[in-house]
Amino acid sequence: MLNIGVFNELEIKKFESQGAYLGEVSSEDTVLLPSKEVPPDASIGDKLTVFIYKDSSDRLISTMKIPAGCVGDLAYLEVVQNTQIGAFLNWGLDKDVLLPFSEQTYKVQNGKSYLVLLYLDKTGRISATTDIYEYLSDESSYEKNDWVEGTVYLIKEGIGALVAVDDKYRGLIPESECFEKLSEGDRVRARVIRKREDGKLDLSTRKLVHMQMDDDANKIIEFIKSSGGSTSLNDKSSPDDIQRNLNMSKRDFKRAVGKLLKGGKIKKIESGYEIVEDENLE
Repeated sequence: MLNIGVFNELEIKKFESQGAYLGEVSSEDTVLLPSKEVPPDASIGDKLTVFIYKDSSDRLISTMKIPAGCVGDLAYLEVVQNTQIGAFLNWGLDKDVLLPFSEQTYKVQNGKSYLVLLYLDKTGRISATTDIYEYLSDESSYEKNDWVEGTVYLIKEGIGALVAVDDKYRGLIPESECFEKLSEGDRVRARVIRKREDGKLDLSTRKLVHMQMDDDANKIIEFIKSSGGSTSLNDKSSPDDIQRNLNMSKRDFKRAVGKLLKGGKIKKIESGYEIVEDENLE
């Protein structure tokens, strides 16, 4: 039996002008391996490992190229074209794989890559979907304060960014822990702040408090410098103003300002804060 969407070890049954026809020893079913991919020293009876899919004419074809994933795999693929039937993704083969509109949980953009699941549709064609939650695992070995990498696969307003850690484990960056603009397909590096009982990972894009405070303090100094040496931002400013200007929470702003005041790097003025002349952060 010829299996679509996975690698098959098949025997060369015959040669014709368009290439070699391959099949299982005990079966009469064959699939074409185009001439350009047939090894120059190949002979009838040789066994080759090939990947089987359907070409642009919906015919079974084999290839010795290695795609970005097999059916059932999660793969990070780039959108090469948006069309009226969906988006086509580059997965390393001559024919791009289709991400139908019905399988898009968000709108995808040309030139950007996304984490998708490869599956066989009802007609036996290999397709992709962005609806991957059920195909992720909660069985990672990560623990609190470990740093991880992953792909954002869904933004849920009021909840945060859902992340596939290592492109295989369920993670979440809650809105309260996300201090940068994220969108689906973004690659992120984050710290595990909690491992839930069910194994899901809560993440933060920020460092441990004492390390993050130094970064925040530097950011505040640079912001004040770029604003002419003073800023009207202060402990009475709204969280939105602080977030918009500094990309940090009001709590972190106050903590970093306290460090700067104590270190004599800035001073309080009526309208906000001012850099102390000739002082720089270490």
